Amino acid sequence: MSRKPTPADPELAHRLSRRGMLGVAAGATAAALLGTATPAAAGEKGRGRPVLPPGRLGIQLYSLRDKVSTLGFAAVFAELKKYGYDEIEFAGYSQGSAGAISLAQLKALARDHGLHPIGSHVGYYDNNNPNAYTFAQNLTKVLDDAEALGLKHIGTASGPFRYGSTVDAWKRAADDFNTYGEAARKRGMKFYQHNHAEEFSFATDKPGVRLYDVLLAETDPDHVFLEMDIYWAYCARFRFGKRPDGTPAPFEPVDYVLKQPHRYPLFHVKDGVRDETTRDGYRMSDVGDGDIDYKKFLSKVTARTHHGRRYHHWQTEHDNPVESYAFARKSSEHLHSLRSGRCGD
Repeated sequence: MSRKPTPADPELAHRLSRRGMLGVAAGATAAALLGTATPAAAGEKGRGRPVLPPGRLGIQLYSLRDKVSTLGFAAVFAELKKYGYDEIEFAGYSQGSAGAISLAQLKALARDHGLHPIGSHVGYYDNNNPNAYTFAQNLTKVLDDAEALGLKHIGTASGPFRYGSTVDAWKRAADDFNTYGEAARKRGMKFYQHNHAEEFSFATDKPGVRLYDVLLAETDPDHVFLEMDIYWAYCARFRFGKRPDGTPAPFEPVDYVLKQPHRYPLFHVKDGVRDETTRDGYRMSDVGDGDIDYKKFLSKVTARTHHGRRYHHWQTEHDNPVESYAFARKSSEHLHSLRSGRCGD
């Protein structure tokens, strides 16, 4: 049964409907494809077509920050190449004790190791520092650097809480994002926002309205894109599956993507072990060691195409892995092992 967000605000519902128009035709096609799929048992390997699209596996370098800061990008990139990664997403352009590195050198290093820099996380704002390296304080510099690295996406992992948690506050943040997105598009890039769980909470002034729906409704789909962190979206489903008054408000993270697949070029593939005794309902784990069904999620999303061309990118991540190289290797092995249900499917 499909669980779609149902905003309590009529104007917001109208905007969401308008934002989703581009995905309607693709939705009918994908629904037909998914209706005939025969998924294999969870964990089945070595049969059928790979679920992971070729050339689209990346990693968020924040997961390897300990190695980057001590060994440097070159050593890390060499390991990622061995593990079968195709892409990288930056979380800063410095390498600590490994020494200074220029953007030109960083771009060349990635190229020499067969890694494509696909995106980067930069702060949204810093009210206490007018010179901060953020979109709000230094938009031109942020875009200059992204362009120098040859990035196609440049985004933020900051939540749209700059002005508060009301509907109007998120409309103001959406205006900011529209500005950044328009500026990025003029340079051939896509601006994106990466979610945590709190984006799926409810507006303080209109507790029937989910804030994530405001963001989708008020941002221009041609200028503002989303990177869904799948783990945090599942945590949000656990935490915010009810409105503040206790009435049910269930949702499925993948439904947001299937409704507007063109708005989600990037994903964070992060896993978690289900644990309802914790605040978030999950404990973060290496990809493949948790309970999030990535074969199902990837299969549903990658069934969507745009004029026959796949356009989603998948970045593995763990905020605090026990051993970062082991996390990167195991996650790649797991995702590459996933197969569709039947040989030849």
